[in-house]
Amino acid sequence: MREKSSAAFRSLVVSDTEQVTNFLSITEEVLQLLETEKDDVIKHLAGIEGEINTAADNLIAAIQRDKAKLVSEVGSIRVKQVEQLETVKQEVEQQRTALESFVRDSETLLSSGRACDVTRSANSLHDRPDELMKFDVIGHVDSSLPPLNVTFYPSTLLDRDGSNLVGTITEEGQLKQMIETKTRITGKN
Repeated sequence: MREKSSAAFRSLVVSDTEQVTNFLSITEEVLQLLETEKDDVIKHLAGIEGEINTAADNLIAAIQRDKAKLVSEVGSIRVKQVEQLETVKQEVEQQRTALESFVRDSETLLSSGRACDVTRSANSLHDRPDELMKFDVIGHVDSSLPPLNVTFYPSTLLDRDGSNLVGTITEEGQLKQMIETKTRITGKN
């Protein structure tokens, strides 16, 4: 009877050992799958990081290119405007020189000229102010200089309610994939 009992227990232990061995085998397979999954996750996410870096680098390059273009345009406008201002300034300075010359000549004539000099020069001096004042300084400046209508409107890219400028990532159910893998291996739900 002891032998029967021992044989029954032996059979039970053998059965339990086979079940545990099978379960151990499944556990080993799951561990290998987890290691493979970990490697795949690392590789996949390294690829995603590369995509993010490429997208950001492309945006940075585009922003730098657009910045350089805009700064160059402003520089061209500056050169053109300053040249026009310099031209008008020179014309106004020439007018000022002519006016100062008239004032000096008139003051010299009045202070040190003789009566006959004043009489002789009066008509030609009198005609000169009319000619000098035909140059409308304000009108000349207004007509010679175009209005400075340059304005910068910044991009609204930054005003997108806190959205990421480079892009977005999504993460889907990894746990569900793991359960499906386990079910496939064990054949159990």
